[in-house]
Amino acid sequence: MPDEKEKLSREEEQLLQLSVRQHLRELRSVILISAAALALFSVVSFYFFDPIVNFLYAPFLAIEGLNTEDTLFVNFLFEGFLTKLKVSILSGFTLSIPVMLFMIVRFVLPALRRKEKRVLFLAIFTGTLLVGVGFYYGYYTILPLTIKFFTNRGFLPENVGLMLNYQRNILYIFRFILIIMVSFQFPILLEALMILNVLERKTLFKASRFVIVLVFILAAFITPPDFISQCIIAAPLILLYFLAIFVAKIFRFGEGER
Repeated sequence: MPDEKEKLSREEEQLLQLSVRQHLRELRSVILISAAALALFSVVSFYFFDPIVNFLYAPFLAIEGLNTEDTLFVNFLFEGFLTKLKVSILSGFTLSIPVMLFMIVRFVLPALRRKEKRVLFLAIFTGTLLVGVGFYYGYYTILPLTIKFFTNRGFLPENVGLMLNYQRNILYIFRFILIIMVSFQFPILLEALMILNVLERKTLFKASRFVIVLVFILAAFITPPDFISQCIIAAPLILLYFLAIFVAKIFRFGEGER
C-alpha cells in the first residue's frame, strides 16, 4: 500500500509538471504570436502611413482664420520620421488588439466554467460595439469641439497667428481617440463583475455620486477646460454606468451569493 501511494503521488507530480510546462508553452505562443501581429501591423501601418495621417489630420482642416494652407509644422529635423514611426507603432498596436484578444481568450477559455465563458463572449461582443460607438462619438463629435475651443480666435490677439506642432497634435488626436474607446469599455467591466457576483448592484448604485465626480474629473483631463466639453464626454459615460446597473437589475445580476 505505501508503495502504491508513493507511486500515485509521483504520477500526480509528473502530471502537474507536464501541465505547467504545457501552459508555459501555450503562454509563450500567445506572447510570440501577439508580438508578431504587432510587428506585422506596424510595418503595414508604416507603409500605409499617408492615409492614416490624413485621417488624423482631417479635424484640423476646420480651423478658422488660417493664413496658409499648411496647418501643422515641424520644429526639428527628425520630427517627421519619429512621428511616422510612433504613429505606425500605435496603429500596429491598435490593429493587433483583436489578435491579442483572440490568443488570450484561447489561452484562458479551457479554465473557465460555462457561466464565465458566456460572460466572456458577451463582454467581447458588447465591448466591440462600444468601441465603434466610442470611436465615432470621439472623432466626429468631441474632437471637432475640442479643436474649435482650443483654436478659438477669442483667445488670441488679431496679429497673432496659429502654428501648430505636427508631432504633438497628430499624436494627441491618436491618443484622444484611444482614450475615448477605452473609456467606453468601463461599463462592460462592471456588468461582467456583477454577473460573476464580484460586485453587488446596490453597492454600485450607492457609489454612483462618487462615480459621477470621478467621471467629470476624467473628462477634465481628456477635454478642454470648459464645462460644456466635459459634459459632452461625461454624459454618455454616466449614462452607460446607470444602464449597466439597469440591465443588471432586469436580469438580477449582482445580487450577491444566494
